[in-house]
Amino acid sequence: MSGRRYGSDGDELLRPDWPRRLTAETFGTFALVFVAAGADVTARISSGDVSTAARAVAPALMVAALIYAIGDRSGAHFNPVVTLAFGLKRLVPASWLPAYWAAQLVGAVAAALVLRGLFGAAMDAGVPEPKLVDAPTAVAIEAILTLFLVTVIAGTADRFRVVGPNAALAVGATISLAGLIALPIEGAVMNPSRSLGPALVAADLGDAWIYVVGPTIGAVAAVVLTVFLHGRPVRDEETAERAARGDP
Repeated sequence: MSGRRYGSDGDELLRPDWPRRLTAETFGTFALVFVAAGADVTARISSGDVSTAARAVAPALMVAALIYAIGDRSGAHFNPVVTLAFGLKRLVPASWLPAYWAAQLVGAVAAALVLRGLFGAAMDAGVPEPKLVDAPTAVAIEAILTLFLVTVIAGTADRFRVVGPNAALAVGATISLAGLIALPIEGAVMNPSRSLGPALVAADLGDAWIYVVGPTIGAVAAVVLTVFLHGRPVRDEETAERAARGDP
């Protein structure tokens, strides 16, 4: 896609501050995976003192806090399928997707490595897997939960940004409710980097496909739904073209 397809933030869209943007995505994904996987790890080593409810709510609180803290730097995606959805909706250029995905994977792997260093083999508890359902059912649950999550994110987004307070509350609430109902049965991951980081460090990729396929299906479905409900984002062709030419 060409730069002139994007909105009135033409200068920033066409000349993004990549060091800050990618640092924000790496750090945000690191924090999310450290908390989400770390909650599973500490639940195991504490023999259940960290409850299922705490494990569901903790990553939601982390994401909400990060949206407030650094959402203005990168849009606070921290999730490859969120970035995919923004690309499909043309809220970000398609050329941005590989860089975002790489930053998110680096952050997730780094978090898993830190958990491995802190807790040793107990880090394996942070690798999601279906517990009370089979793999196809887990894929379906992940797809539905991600449909909810990405619909909420897309509904609180403005161009490539996730918008402050409204998004923090809405996105955090959605992650919490998904975890409260589905974490005990299949993990309620909704984020391929959350699964892949710990799975790569633990060398346990057997179920990782579930948490890539399901969220991807859900994110694509969310894009279809939100485009139908709200239409495509408004684009300011003239402003973006001026930015591309370097005009003031």
